[in-house]
Amino acid sequence: MPRIAILQMTTGIHPDANAATILSAAADAKAGNASMLFTPEMSGLLDRDRKRAAPNVVSEAANPVLAAACTAAAEHGIWVALGSLAVVDGGGNWVNRSFIIDNLGKITARYDKMHMFDVDLASGERWRESAAFTAGDEVVIAQTPLGRLGLTICYDVRFPALFDVLGRRKCDVIAIPAAFTVPTGKAHWHVLQRARAIEASAYVIAAAQTGRHEDGRETYGHSLVVDPWGDVVLDMGVEAGLGFADIDLSSIAAVRGQLPSLANRRDIPKSDFL
Repeated sequence: MPRIAILQMTTGIHPDANAATILSAAADAKAGNASMLFTPEMSGLLDRDRKRAAPNVVSEAANPVLAAACTAAAEHGIWVALGSLAVVDGGGNWVNRSFIIDNLGKITARYDKMHMFDVDLASGERWRESAAFTAGDEVVIAQTPLGRLGLTICYDVRFPALFDVLGRRKCDVIAIPAAFTVPTGKAHWHVLQRARAIEASAYVIAAAQTGRHEDGRETYGHSLVVDPWGDVVLDMGVEAGLGFADIDLSSIAAVRGQLPSLANRRDIPKSDFL
């Protein structure tokens, strides 16, 4: 039964400080017998001041947080699901990108966030992720010590079509790293994560940002591990730090045997969407 570690962060505006947090967490995760470490969305930089952030949004090759995560993975012999970083892609666009790094420090998968967080909340918060980032368009599944790991990021959780594809492709685990706002977290965080686990008959691992950040925003926390039945295995509350959970991979087949919703699924005629 593999053990995972989840790093709940209060990421700031200085990448080097955030890299140090990830390095320390990888060592502690390995010491706690975890085979894989999960970090939140925007683990390397959380800064809503785009002018100030711009010098720190660089290519993969120049990104100090990605380099630190690869070094930590190799040094400690642990896989790292780096929730996401703001990076510049080959076309010069900013993308919100997840990375899977194996225990030799090699990047084995990348996923660019598909759904941009463009909202106006009743609290007065206004977010326009699409003003800075380019959306991805590829579904990504990685082979890991946990089996088939489907990659998503934060706001993706609200779009069932993506999770339908991940369910069709028989993911064992789905990662949903996040930086949820407090109002939306209080209203929807737990129910959305549990719903996605139930629909896919898979584990959901949702590493989250928490607390008040240097750029002034506040995030909800409550990093979660949800099993395929929809039960919450781990809820980390609001304190930053490292949590552990054991992943019972045998329960995936057991749940799919009891409730074979993936096997029973039927396509809805396209005409019904018109």
